[in-house]
Amino acid sequence: MANMGLQLIGFFLGLLGWFGTVITTIIPHWRRKAHVGANIITAIEVMEGLWMQCIWQSTGIYQCQVHRSQLALSDTLRAMRAMMVISCLLSALGAGVSVVGMKCTVCLGDSSAKGHMAVLGGICFILGGISCLIPVSWSTSDLVREFYNPIFLSGSKYEMGEALYIGFVSTALTLVGGFLLCLSCPRRPRPLRPPHLQPPHLQPPHLPRFQAAPQCRTPTAYKGNHPPSRTSASHSGYRLQDYV
Repeated sequence: MANMGLQLIGFFLGLLGWFGTVITTIIPHWRRKAHVGANIITAIEVMEGLWMQCIWQSTGIYQCQVHRSQLALSDTLRAMRAMMVISCLLSALGAGVSVVGMKCTVCLGDSSAKGHMAVLGGICFILGGISCLIPVSWSTSDLVREFYNPIFLSGSKYEMGEALYIGFVSTALTLVGGFLLCLSCPRRPRPLRPPHLQPPHLQPPHLPRFQAAPQCRTPTAYKGNHPPSRTSASHSGYRLQDYV
């Protein structure tokens, strides 16, 4: 029952992390224009993501434009795209494999491979969380470095968007879910050791030892294998005539 509870908690945490990773990948709120300086009232809000750039105007108009030219993108942005897509695929694979290996499902029956499938799903969740953590941390590091760089003007600085916060939370959920699934791995039974090799508190109680019964000796036969004579019987105090 304890392993089943760990599997359920780990699966739902990994599933929530997967949903968050997909949202982080799609929404265009990775970075937004920072409002610094004396002019804090702006009529335009600029936001950028992995796939598009959006502009929100004070009049309520919201416009987005997809990055059309793939060759014009920076190597950093293309690497982030690839890693986020890989993270989504790994988390989806982990969710599917975990369903097969969980004890509360009927897949694979009572096969010994069922527990190993759950562990494999946890490993996929962990790899997916790491793949999501790298681009999110990378983008955050670039934003912080550019924000405090005096070379960049105040109007061209960006700060962290909502997608990065969602990405960090999704990474934590995915990693924790994967570790819980790995902890539910069935343990191998220990081989039984001989009684004399077991610890003292596990050895069977000593039974009292009984002495072996003496061996029975067969009566020795008389020499010549003939009955005793009358002379020998009379010398021993017995007369044959008294019994005849």
